[in-house]
Amino acid sequence: MSADLPRDPAPPSADLYDGAALRALEAAATAHLGGDAFALMRRAGEAAWRELLRHWPQARRIVVVCGPGNNGGDGYVLANHARQAGLEVRVVRLAAHPPGSELARRACADFTGAGGVVAEFDGALPGADVVVDALFGIGLSRAPDAACSALIAAIAGAGAPVLALDAPSGVETDSGDVPGTAVRADVTLQFLAAHAGLRTGAALDQVGTLALAPLDLPAGVLAEVEPVAACLDARMLAARFAPRPRNSHKGGSGHVLCIGGDEGKGGAVLLAAEAALRCGAGLVSVATRPAHVAPLLARCPEAMVQAVESEAALAPLLQRATVLAVGPGLGQEVWGRALHQAALASGKPLVLDADALNLLAHHAQSPPADAVLTPHPGEAARLLGISTREVQANRFAAARLLCACFGCAVVLKGAGTVVAAPGERPQVIAAGNPGMAVGGMGDVLTGCIAALRAQGFPAFGAAVAGALLHAVAGDAAAAGGERGLLPGDLIAQLRRLVNP
Repeated sequence: MSADLPRDPAPPSADLYDGAALRALEAAATAHLGGDAFALMRRAGEAAWRELLRHWPQARRIVVVCGPGNNGGDGYVLANHARQAGLEVRVVRLAAHPPGSELARRACADFTGAGGVVAEFDGALPGADVVVDALFGIGLSRAPDAACSALIAAIAGAGAPVLALDAPSGVETDSGDVPGTAVRADVTLQFLAAHAGLRTGAALDQVGTLALAPLDLPAGVLAEVEPVAACLDARMLAARFAPRPRNSHKGGSGHVLCIGGDEGKGGAVLLAAEAALRCGAGLVSVATRPAHVAPLLARCPEAMVQAVESEAALAPLLQRATVLAVGPGLGQEVWGRALHQAALASGKPLVLDADALNLLAHHAQSPPADAVLTPHPGEAARLLGISTREVQANRFAAARLLCACFGCAVVLKGAGTVVAAPGERPQVIAAGNPGMAVGGMGDVLTGCIAALRAQGFPAFGAAVAGALLHAVAGDAAAAGGERGLLPGDLIAQLRRLVNP
């Protein structure tokens, strides 16, 4: 493989933390403040107040919904700041939610001692310009009960923008799952560090704009706790691509063989081939059904398209290839199964998608350790023998389990794509849009990853860079609108993005 595109092995990323790591951070931060946990709560409440002012400077009526724990304590501190600033402040809580922690009781006492009033929820919230959700934060790991659900529904029915503290109540911050009702925030302010579960899955429809308040703690405090994942966005793409040497040649940029396109499915393998070419592969071949050869050549004369009807006909193509992209339009019949088996036995690096994953699930085959699997949630569920709902309920856990079962890199597609590999920290892709929910997008991703793999990226690096590139291309292509976005629109963006 070529070294034309060497990358920084650890380009910039944003660290993500789960609930256990966040609690460890709280303990480290408290120790840094001399053991004064209430000082940390005061910082959090003040940061929340500043965030409210930043987004809604004209707000005069504030309703703060407080829960029984420290998240509620943060809300009481915010309410006190708002009251001191002369705003009309109403704190509302459930009758069953008096402050339950020592810190929350102290924050509540400060608020009421200064003249603040706390009201029990009676089925509706007072009129407000902004509602602050300080109900649960990171403290809830189950569906809210009936009383809490009614309060959450009242927040939605208030008709005012919502600032959520730490996390929208009802969203599980480890997984991103929304097992019941949940607050839909306009802004979510995370304290200390970014929360992993707010970056993927169902949480993305609840969090609104994500903000972070590090609470003026030095970087050394964060260094005491290991993050569980990293988050990548468009700003981090260019660092992954270096200019090619002046004396580059096509042989140095790798040879991708795309295998697929059973009868009536030639478009899928064409999309993979076009994407591989636009991402810089030096050579791209296609092994497909005879009926697709002429149409593919007419659309993409740069690809070397071969009619393949048997494993024997595929063998010389396998020998010449650097990387195999297997699955787009492959089908699961005799032809597809034969080509799939030959590809797995070839010893070549693989990118497996679509029917290659379905065949893997049904026939219990093991891919090589340097393969990349690119399942959507339904395919992941088949690979793991669980339901799609179980996959989506904890996308990090599903990605880890796929790595454990198959021993290779995995790109779990969807909102907040999760890229994982054995021994590597998972990466979450903070790019992409709902317009990409259309057939053929995965075929483009397969071509992207295969092309990068052919150019010298290691398996996990190709998976991460390819997933990020694909998502950023989707956002660029959606500049004219998300609905009606086509895979070909992404392909048109790839050349520019791999040449920063």
